[in-house]
Amino acid sequence: MSMKLSILDQSPIFKGETAREAFGHTLELARKAEQWGYHRFWVSEHHDTGSFVAGTSPEVLISYLLARTERIRIGSGGVMLQHYSPLKVAENFNVLATLAPGRVDLGVGRAPGGLHRSTKALQQGFGEGALSLDEKIAELKRYVDDALPDDHPFAGLKAYPVPPAAPELHLLGGSESSAELAAKLGLSYVFAQFINSSEETFEKSVRAYYGKFNGEGGAKPRLIVGVYAIVAGTDEEAASLRTEHKIVKVRLESGRSVNLGSVEQAEQYGKESGEPYELEIQDPIIHHGSPGTVREKLLAFASRYGIEELIVTTMVQDSAKRLRSYELLAEAFARVPAEG
Repeated sequence: MSMKLSILDQSPIFKGETAREAFGHTLELARKAEQWGYHRFWVSEHHDTGSFVAGTSPEVLISYLLARTERIRIGSGGVMLQHYSPLKVAENFNVLATLAPGRVDLGVGRAPGGLHRSTKALQQGFGEGALSLDEKIAELKRYVDDALPDDHPFAGLKAYPVPPAAPELHLLGGSESSAELAAKLGLSYVFAQFINSSEETFEKSVRAYYGKFNGEGGAKPRLIVGVYAIVAGTDEEAASLRTEHKIVKVRLESGRSVNLGSVEQAEQYGKESGEPYELEIQDPIIHHGSPGTVREKLLAFASRYGIEELIVTTMVQDSAKRLRSYELLAEAFARVPAEG
C-alpha cells in the first residue's frame, strides 16, 4: 500500500536546555525531515506549560520554518481556534500561503491547548453573541475558501491576501464528535491516537467520518492518524527510550472533557473549572522497536483501517536519539512508495 509519513513536533524543552535551543531542535528536525522525504512537518500550540514545550504560536514558527526549508509542507497541529477570530486566522495563513504557495497546512484543533488560566487570558474580552467553536470552524472554512454566502453579515469580505493556492485545511480531533464535524464540513480529518488511545473511540470516529462525509463540491474524505512512535537500532534500545507517560482525560460534570499529559495537569484543570470532575487514565499506544518492527506495526495498523498517511510524534528525552528515531523511521519506510 502507498504510505505518506509526516511529523508533528511539539518543540519540547529538554532538561538543562532553553526554549531557544528547543526551537533550534525543531528547525534542525524540519530540515532533516525534508531531506529524509517526510511529507509534512507540523508544529503545535500549547499554553501555560512552564518549561515543558516552547510552541505557543504555531503561525510565527511556521513562517520561520518555511523560510528555512524548500519543499516540505509546513503547518499547524494545530491552531486552537476557540481563542481566535476565524478571519484573523485565515489572514495569517493566507499570508503564509502567499509567501510559500502550495506548502502551507492549516490544522485546527478544538481543545484549549492549556489550563483554565491561559484560556481565560486568551479569551479575555470575548462577549455575548460570540460564535461557538463549531461555528468558528465553519466560518474559517468560508474565509479560506473565499466563499462567504450572500446572506452572511459580512458578505463580500475577503481574507486578504488571496494566495495562489489556499492553505490546506485539516480538522484535528480524538473523538466521534470531531470526526462528524470534519465529515459535515467536508474536511480532512486528523485523529490524534497519541492523545486518545481508545480503540473503540478510534473505530467509531473512522466509521462516522467516512459514513457521514459531505462530498459536495467534489470533496473527498482524507483520514490522517497521529501516532506515537520510537525507533532505535534494536527493540531493546527503543524500549529503554520510553518514558513514563499517561493520557489523562478530565470529564467535567457539565459534559465537557479535555485530554492532558499528566495526572497533575488534569487535577489542576478540574480544580480550576469549579465543577465536579472525574479522571480517566489511559496508557498511550507507543509503536516502538527496531526499524523493521515499527514498520511492520505501522503498516499493519494502516492496512487495517485504509490509512494512507501517518503523522508521527516522538517524545524521547534526548535530542540526538529523537532525531535518530525519525531518521530510522524514514529509512524503514523508504521501501514503501508514497503517491504525491
